[in-house]
Amino acid sequence: MTKPLIDKYGRHVSYLRVSVTDRCDFRCTYCMAENMTFLPKSEVLSLEELDQLCTAFINRGVRKLRLTGGEPLVRRGIMDLISDLSRHLKTGALDELTMTTNGSQLATYADDLARLGVKRLNISLDSLDSQKFTEITRRGRLEQVLAGLEAAKAAGISIKINTVALRNFNEDEMSRLVSWCGKEGFDLCLIETMPLGDIDGDRTDQYLPLTVVRERLEQEFTLIPSDHVTPGPARYTTVAETGGRLGFITPLTHNFCEGCNRVRVTCTGTLYMCLGQEDHVDLRAALRTGDPRALDQMLDAAMDLKPKGHDFVIDRKGQKPAVGRHMSMTGG
Repeated sequence: MTKPLIDKYGRHVSYLRVSVTDRCDFRCTYCMAENMTFLPKSEVLSLEELDQLCTAFINRGVRKLRLTGGEPLVRRGIMDLISDLSRHLKTGALDELTMTTNGSQLATYADDLARLGVKRLNISLDSLDSQKFTEITRRGRLEQVLAGLEAAKAAGISIKINTVALRNFNEDEMSRLVSWCGKEGFDLCLIETMPLGDIDGDRTDQYLPLTVVRERLEQEFTLIPSDHVTPGPARYTTVAETGGRLGFITPLTHNFCEGCNRVRVTCTGTLYMCLGQEDHVDLRAALRTGDPRALDQMLDAAMDLKPKGHDFVIDRKGQKPAVGRHMSMTGG
């Protein structure tokens, strides 16, 4: 391994999230506009470039790699990329290769993902009510996602459900989700909505502080602080009644910046050091020089730009997001 990636605050970057596409078969209301304009394919990194980029990060000390989107499993050739990247698991250079998905394609790909060394998946699921699920995704079918979850479970893949807490939408389902995940053996992570991108609506109508959600859940469940940690930002508890794990991601009410070990790369090769800041470097240009040193130099420069923390805030006037780019572009 060459020089590790350490920012000016002494934080070692060991976790990379890479968006392989900005396209998605859903249009979740808190994530993107209904009529999205997606990037021209010419602007998106090729599978070979994605492999080169991920390998460069692994050579600099990244131990966990998460593929995101958009919806990663709609990217043509995605299983070829995963197959190529799995070589780093075999050599021991990479500890974990994982993915965040909406689950719509899992029934097709779960067995292959397990065979290639994917042991854990994060599944975005915001309602167990079929009608509400279709409403929030604008086009998804809950039954299709549940079939994908069963396929992943049967393949031996561990599942974490990611649920965005939304006022006046799914706040009455939190208890049901906790119980369901406990029964199914899934971890559950609740997430505050983040002010990213124009979504054709006012986020102040959606924002639900997880402090409120937790207080309500504690009226029904015993939440025991847990020492379980992952490379991500969630803080975990154990639900005594189910034995399941329940995590909270609170970018607005309680940020997690002091221990941040993550960076994100968009499908166009733009490296963002923070989800909640706009500082970035263009890795695509460095990749396309054909000189590995150019990419290494850009990674070094990026470490000097990684901020101490994000500036997330829900704009109280509802006029603009804190960050202009959509989550589907940056990668969840």
